[in-house]
Amino acid sequence: MNQVNCPICGKKCVKSGKTNSGSQRWLCKICKSSFTHKIDNNSKELKSFLDWLFGKDAQSTMPGKGRSFRRKTSKFWDIWTMPSKVESSKDVLFLDGIYLGRKACILICCDETHVLGWYLCRYEHAGAWNALMKRIAEPKMVVSDGGSGCAKALQQTWPKAKHQRCIFHVFCQVRRYTTSRPNTMAGIELYCLAKDLLKIKSNSERETWVQRFITWVKKYQAFLNEMTVDEHGNKRPTHERILKAERSLLKLIKENTLFTYLDKELAADFSAPSTNNRIEGGVNARLREMLRNHRGLSIERRIKAVFWWCYMHSPEPLSSSEILNVMPTDKSIAALYKKMNEKQKLEKSLSIWGDAIVWSDLHHMDKTFTNWD
Repeated sequence: MNQVNCPICGKKCVKSGKTNSGSQRWLCKICKSSFTHKIDNNSKELKSFLDWLFGKDAQSTMPGKGRSFRRKTSKFWDIWTMPSKVESSKDVLFLDGIYLGRKACILICCDETHVLGWYLCRYEHAGAWNALMKRIAEPKMVVSDGGSGCAKALQQTWPKAKHQRCIFHVFCQVRRYTTSRPNTMAGIELYCLAKDLLKIKSNSERETWVQRFITWVKKYQAFLNEMTVDEHGNKRPTHERILKAERSLLKLIKENTLFTYLDKELAADFSAPSTNNRIEGGVNARLREMLRNHRGLSIERRIKAVFWWCYMHSPEPLSSSEILNVMPTDKSIAALYKKMNEKQKLEKSLSIWGDAIVWSDLHHMDKTFTNWD
């Protein structure tokens, strides 16, 4: 049995009979204090909860159809595991967002081994990306799939970091416009060019590919300029989808985000990746598998499940007891919002009751008199 120490002086305690309810009473011979020692099973129950959450077992296979498990672990659904601040700079960071519902998106940032940050938002936009990036030190290189607002946030928060658009996502974007079986020669050649992007490994191959793309643009310029008149007399491009695929590639070439992984300065320090497979396969795929194994969770619990997974795969997660003491809960967050609302109401009432400076007290309102200022 584990040794019980006095909560007052910390000295060794001995057994001293039992209470009326049958609990063991302990006595400290030094300070003469008597108490009952309650075993805290929260850490053990949290481990059981996480083992279930990250595993494949269903609650229906547990004893009692999981009723005891739900009763003991329901309190852990109230916890919000928040990321810590990352102050050490990394060589490469991967950014991506995973949608859990129509208006529920979690932005995730990771390196080669750990998840460094996550942020809950309704959709991907520059403000949400900025909130995620501000807690993480600026890296040398960032790989992303081109989510909305990501490029703008990079310029604002990490201006020195070089941006690499995931080559595989670029290929998928072209394939979405041309399909894998194009009906025109322009579409067939452009689709082949997009596939060849995945094979480029050197600067000479890059220059050859860019030249091939320029040749394709000149060859099919007249074809892409063809217009169609609809029944209302409005003109629109005849080959609009191929034109969109061309413009998407042109934009990436002008922004210098298509071949960042071939940069000589980066290659001298580390091996620069061309895709964000690390976050797609190592994080998002495992998150989707977890949610699929426990399908049926409410949207709030799905969000918290992702938070739990990200936190337990962060560089230095706290121990179970520290998590329970430090992390915010639904109750603590509700109390914080209530306090903020009360403060806001108080500030609004100040000007009403004359306890704050009013604009009209310092400015003359009569337009006929103009010598005040």
